[in-house]
Amino acid sequence: MAVLSEVMEDDELDEEPGEVIESAPPQKVGEERQLGSNSSLKKKLLKNGHGWETPDFNDQVTVHYVGTSPNGTKFDSTRDSDQPLAFTLGQGKVYAGLDHGIITMKKGEVALFTLPAESGGVPHDSNSVVQFEVELISWIKVVDVCKDGGIIKKIMEKGKGNERPGDQDEVLVKYQVALVDGTVVAETPEAGVEFHVKDGHLFPRFPKVVMTMTRGEKAELVVQSQYAFGEKGREAGSGLHSIPPNSVLHVNIELVSFKPVINVTGDSMVLKKIVKEGEGAFTAGEGANVTVSYTAMLEDGTVFEKGGIGETQPVKFITDEEQVIAGLDRAVSTMKKGERAIISIHPDYAFGNVEVRRDLAIVPPGSNVVYDIEMMDFIKEKAPWELNSNEKIEVAGRKKEEGNLLFKGGKYHQAGKKYEKAADFVSEDGSFGDDEHKLAKALRVTCWLNGAACSLKLNDFPGAIKLCSQVLDVELYNVKALYRRAQAFIETGDYLLADVDIKKVLEVDPHNREVMIIKRKLKQLQADSDKKDAKLYENMFAPKTKDSSMATK
Repeated sequence: MAVLSEVMEDDELDEEPGEVIESAPPQKVGEERQLGSNSSLKKKLLKNGHGWETPDFNDQVTVHYVGTSPNGTKFDSTRDSDQPLAFTLGQGKVYAGLDHGIITMKKGEVALFTLPAESGGVPHDSNSVVQFEVELISWIKVVDVCKDGGIIKKIMEKGKGNERPGDQDEVLVKYQVALVDGTVVAETPEAGVEFHVKDGHLFPRFPKVVMTMTRGEKAELVVQSQYAFGEKGREAGSGLHSIPPNSVLHVNIELVSFKPVINVTGDSMVLKKIVKEGEGAFTAGEGANVTVSYTAMLEDGTVFEKGGIGETQPVKFITDEEQVIAGLDRAVSTMKKGERAIISIHPDYAFGNVEVRRDLAIVPPGSNVVYDIEMMDFIKEKAPWELNSNEKIEVAGRKKEEGNLLFKGGKYHQAGKKYEKAADFVSEDGSFGDDEHKLAKALRVTCWLNGAACSLKLNDFPGAIKLCSQVLDVELYNVKALYRRAQAFIETGDYLLADVDIKKVLEVDPHNREVMIIKRKLKQLQADSDKKDAKLYENMFAPKTKDSSMATK
């Protein structure tokens, strides 16, 4: 009897690390194991396979097998005809239970499976077993895209990597669409067709299919009519072939490539399409000295500015310093060295609703702008842990002064960020000596207080309360912290808490003019609130008159 073990090569492949059965170590050639604690299926590894992937149920596998009965008689074999068997796992196409063994196999692997004998022409008794020696030649990954059988995708050629396009991304695909009888009803040009996933293409669920694919992947689709053109079909016209109602489509598709589109601001007002991937893993981030080249355009292609293109000098600036428009600043912070991108910016993050004269053209009010930009180089701002104690204090002091200038200029949001960063550089991490600790603490408290002032200007009253509370955790009777927290409590309607803070200030500084002003304001607000409450309770508990009772019947 010619069995697969007789055609195996003498030199076995190296064992693949990571094959795990029930958390056990990798199975060795010649070793037999039970598959599953409650299973009567056993597997003996005869030859290692390649790689680490294994098929799943619903995948289409191609195998050679030899089946032997309890008395050792061969009852079935694909080897005799040299015609391997192709079938879909999990659909009852092979001997009961054998599917569960095949899903543990790798490509090229040979294994001997022992399982209980069943009826069907195989001689057996209640204790009998049968054996199948199986070689997994290959398999085609099958994906039920919509989880209801409406779109079945067979992966004919795997793509590269694991990255898949997202809703915002721009993809390049090739495809051919045919009816069941083979009539081709749609086909892309040789170079393929490009579109944004979110914009849709071909038929409604086509983008959903594309989002399951990796770069370079080729697949065959079977699309049921409800996910194609449904009961209406598609009429011919404008170079399109007609598609009859209720048509099932067969689609050959290749995802040639895609350009990731990043929603930089989270509101789709600054979108970055990556044209060329950058180097390494690090992006510029905030506070980096960047050098970029770009062409800036209106949506109609009118160029209004260039930097680092032709004879123009590259543009250098520090991110998060408001040295360029906000959308460009935010997008550049996300870029790697060598990365090239197309950045589309809404007016809210560009020049707003004012007309702006630039080097090469005027930007009209309310214009969307587009930057074709390349990150030539950047020097990241050093993190606190990269500095010694003196350097931390020096950087914190400089950032605090920068925050002061921004505050005086009415740029409260940017000033607040400066104070926050400054405080981070002198955080209480135990790295400061005694004298340095006093300086660091003083800087930290000043930055928190200044940050609270920014929050009040921005009507961020919870933020102001948080920062003042941080100060009061280390300086219980800090007058500025109590005063600013009282202001915030008044604005949030927490009058009792505001009153507590005002009384504490007046214990320390009984003649503080500013505190006396908000004390009077608080007293008036409390009186108004008491009147409203009294009126409310009066209405709630007032006896109903006869007329009012009748009116509500």
